[in-house]
Amino acid sequence: MGKDKKFVQEITDMEKDFAQWYTDVVKKAELIDYSSVRGCMILQPYGYAIWELIQQQLDKRFKETGHKNVYMPMFIPESLLQKEKDHVEGFAPEVAWVTHGGSEQLTERLCVRPTSETLFCEHYANVIQSYRDLPKLYNQWCSVVRWEKTTRPFLRTLEFLWQEGHTAHATAEEAQEETIRMLNVYAEFCENVLAIPVVKGRKTDKEKFAGAKETYTIESLMHDGKALQSGTSHNFGDGFARAFGIQYTDKNNELKYVHQTSWGMTTRLIGAVIMVHGDNSGLVLPPRIAPTQLVIIPIAAHKEGVLEKARELKERLSAIVRVDLDDSDKMPGWKFSEYEMKGVPFRLEIGPKDIENNQVVLVRRDTREKITVSMDELETRIPELMDSLQRDLLEKARAMRDTKTYVARTFDEFKEIITNTPGFIKAMWCGDEACEIKIKEETGATSRCIPFEQEKISDTCVCCGKPAKDMLYWGKAY
Repeated sequence: MGKDKKFVQEITDMEKDFAQWYTDVVKKAELIDYSSVRGCMILQPYGYAIWELIQQQLDKRFKETGHKNVYMPMFIPESLLQKEKDHVEGFAPEVAWVTHGGSEQLTERLCVRPTSETLFCEHYANVIQSYRDLPKLYNQWCSVVRWEKTTRPFLRTLEFLWQEGHTAHATAEEAQEETIRMLNVYAEFCENVLAIPVVKGRKTDKEKFAGAKETYTIESLMHDGKALQSGTSHNFGDGFARAFGIQYTDKNNELKYVHQTSWGMTTRLIGAVIMVHGDNSGLVLPPRIAPTQLVIIPIAAHKEGVLEKARELKERLSAIVRVDLDDSDKMPGWKFSEYEMKGVPFRLEIGPKDIENNQVVLVRRDTREKITVSMDELETRIPELMDSLQRDLLEKARAMRDTKTYVARTFDEFKEIITNTPGFIKAMWCGDEACEIKIKEETGATSRCIPFEQEKISDTCVCCGKPAKDMLYWGKAY
């Protein structure tokens, strides 16, 4: 078995070097390859298949809430980007510019979109005239470019895939309702599809999106105790509308500015799945986003009838799960390790004795539990087991998050926790940005969100000791 286990032995132990473990997994599970451009990754078929499943299930939710897909240009004229001052200042350090077309220098630089607010605003200014044109509920699936200084596959790359919703509404109340609705869509998706528990809340003014009135976020916690912003929803108020002249005539024939929102999720969700569920054998995928939910491994495939039965099972089970059959000449132990690395939720072992007994052996990826199931009951048992694994991953992740969530009442407690036991820290805050900056400078922790579910941990700010305004989640983050 030494030869068979070589595939797994090449992975760094996650407890010894989590960053290297993560890199090993994204490579060994064949999710990405590196390109010749620094910070840009090639999404291999398996990695892209995970993104497709994420995309399909998010897209279904968007359409159920009345949104339609559109597509905006990749390039933004510099003059258009400059229209909203706060927005352009927020993105200026990350912008990639096109200065030449062929051999000719452009008369105006073009920005490769880091996000598409300005493009949507220009469009809305052209197509919205009356209250009858509202609301506009649009979403775009595309890639964006942000010239990051440091990169890591899925978590932070120069180019990444995402969706960005952009909506326009007649009133401030409608825009706020939309902002929270989409945040809740994201939270439900993370928990029920990705099996990742999240904390919902509002970003501080310092951490909110450039140009937004309010930014709301869902924050998740990785196995190493670092936080990951997993999705954001922004209420722009009428700030962009005033900058771009997006007005409509209301029912009283009065001219009003629209109120806008924006919200997005990216391929960093794949990174979250790796870091929340993965183990020292590789990836662990929740069934709902697993490209292959079940892989059939014939045992003693050279014996009469084994391959035939395996192929029969594949055809039969394809009606209820995404199933593959590995009928290659690799040793079974190698196959076990390979599909464990890829995080396939279940493997089905079928050999001569199983056929004789009209049964198969199902093995869970997360616990390695072996379950003997009658062939007559597969259509019933497999969906039940998939649902059980999906639920168990969420509960395990929630228990991990709760275990690594701490309370700090003093700055000394805060610093000790962040140094020795990384995770979420719940602590009170006075609302002064100076304290937020001091905490980051002295500990490396940032404010993650002001959670909707508030707790009164103490009466005073963890940093300055003045009367507290809110309880915040803090932590080091990706």
